[in-house]
Amino acid sequence: MVVDGGRTRRDARRALARRTTRWGRWWSRAAGERGSATAEYAVVVLAAVAFAGVLVAVVRSGAVQSLLSGIISDALSL
Repeated sequence: MVVDGGRTRRDARRALARRTTRWGRWWSRAAGERGSATAEYAVVVLAAVAFAGVLVAVVRSGAVQSLLSGIISDALSL
């Protein structure tokens, strides 16, 4: 039996099965990675916090404080 556009019902079923199978394969791959974005964000946040801690420790050191004070004094004296 011919459906629309000269395709038979069997052709239409095959096309639908191909689309469904492709979607099913994509969905199964995507479902396996559920929650990975949240874990990646957590790792990035932890890295940012660690970097901020190191930066605070460096800025609190005496050598860096005197260097920054010198730079600010030179900038304000212009």
